[in-house]
Amino acid sequence: MSQVTVEVDPGEVGFDAARLARIDEHFARYVEDGRLPGWQIVVTRHGRIVHASCHGRRDVEADLPVEPDTVFRIYSMTKPITSVAAMMLYEEGRFDLKDPLRRYIPAFRDTRVYRSGSFLAPVLEPQTEPIRLWHLLTHTAGLTYGFHYTHPVDQLYRNAGFEWGSPADLDLAGVCDRFAELPLVHQPGSSWNYSVATDVLGRVVEVVSGMPLDEFLRTRIFEPLGMTDTAFWADEARAERLAALYVPEPGTRRATPTPMGRAATREPLYLSGGGGLVSTAHDYHRFTQMLRGGGELDGVRLLSPRTLAYMASNHLPGGVDLEAFGQSTFAETSFDGVGFGLGFSVTDDPVANKTLGSVGEYGWGGAASTAFWVDPVEDLTALFFTQLLPSSTHPIRPQLKQLVYQALVG
Repeated sequence: MSQVTVEVDPGEVGFDAARLARIDEHFARYVEDGRLPGWQIVVTRHGRIVHASCHGRRDVEADLPVEPDTVFRIYSMTKPITSVAAMMLYEEGRFDLKDPLRRYIPAFRDTRVYRSGSFLAPVLEPQTEPIRLWHLLTHTAGLTYGFHYTHPVDQLYRNAGFEWGSPADLDLAGVCDRFAELPLVHQPGSSWNYSVATDVLGRVVEVVSGMPLDEFLRTRIFEPLGMTDTAFWADEARAERLAALYVPEPGTRRATPTPMGRAATREPLYLSGGGGLVSTAHDYHRFTQMLRGGGELDGVRLLSPRTLAYMASNHLPGGVDLEAFGQSTFAETSFDGVGFGLGFSVTDDPVANKTLGSVGEYGWGGAASTAFWVDPVEDLTALFFTQLLPSSTHPIRPQLKQLVYQALVG
């Protein structure tokens, strides 16, 4: 059970220690008034940890503290990992980004596109452009999520059993075939819509590699990077350290436990590359340091620097931001001044985003209010772990950014 600890005096790498203390002071108030059960934060510069802290409870009811080795559900922070897995196969020449998805998952050959009407009587049309693999990596495929509640197709996903879960009898291949039966919300490549695209990408990883997704991630990413606590469920060795899952109580917004958290203690049939992993701060820190290192960490190289830089570039047509090209749905990022690359959001204009940061900073978050980002300009990374659904409950991410960057003085 590895942990993260401060490795350098903040002043040696341009941080003001007194200003860094504001981070814990601010988020401690979230715990004191009951909005969050507890949290863990890690900040690095030049690959060295300048701030590592835990506060509150991983399980309020059992009075168990958040500790350095606490296990968290990372939900959509699974997506960057699956995207890296896919691009590792891309580097081996196993597929082209322009390849049609139907080449790997034939069920998507005839998927229709929503044009008009209600979910009871949708009017559909053929695809004018096939779904291509780059569409999956950029969330421009036309797929969606049942929890969006903004489009008639979202209701069709819910009717098919996809909201915060999936039909119990389906594995990843079966889930993707079921997605292929549902209409797309828009023509592939014509808009951005946060979706199950990365789950489908996980199935492509399986087909191309000939390995189950959990085996590929374990042998090609987790074991090489020393991510020993990252998996698709909290087995017996991890269950005792697994944090409880919470939702805001209506009215008070105090964190209240939810039975949805129990799913992480059972081995899943459906391996969700879009949201299925549990992890620790130590493990995800290792992943972010690999990203920061241009695809390499401690002599282990997963990607080339050029591939990673390509992934962390805005791939939206014309370099526009999500505000101009995205659907008006929830996402694990803001829309103004933010584009999207191959698996990450990418900040193109911090001024438009109205949050301190750098051009080219990239990252993502998870449904239980977790988040990370990598800033190549300042050579900085940050992680925030907690367990509160949904992540739109509190403005944790922009607040963390302003508190981290205000402490950077050199």
